[in-house]
Amino acid sequence: MVSNSAKEVFILGLTRSGRPFRPSDWAERLAGVMSQFRPGGPQPGSHLGYSPWCIPTTVNGVRCVVVHHDLRDYDVMAWDFCLNFAKDNDLQISEGAPAPKAL
Repeated sequence: MVSNSAKEVFILGLTRSGRPFRPSDWAERLAGVMSQFRPGGPQPGSHLGYSPWCIPTTVNGVRCVVVHHDLRDYDVMAWDFCLNFAKDNDLQISEGAPAPKAL
């Protein structure tokens, strides 16, 4: 599914059939759940910001979550949670940034 050499994985808000994933704030929800997984571990107030290892963003107009490989090194169960979320919801995964849309 994902190679061990991948530096970061993009979980795209598109199903494998190309349909947008709902709810529209899924990326923020997933990243919010992962906010405690960060360098130095959870700190007071760390739930108020996203982990640098799991960041919601938009690429080519598609909501996505960037999951950095350091999360895997820190807590493999957290890494597996993110990848299983994508698998369970039939979401597309890209190693590295997805290619730009063709015009």
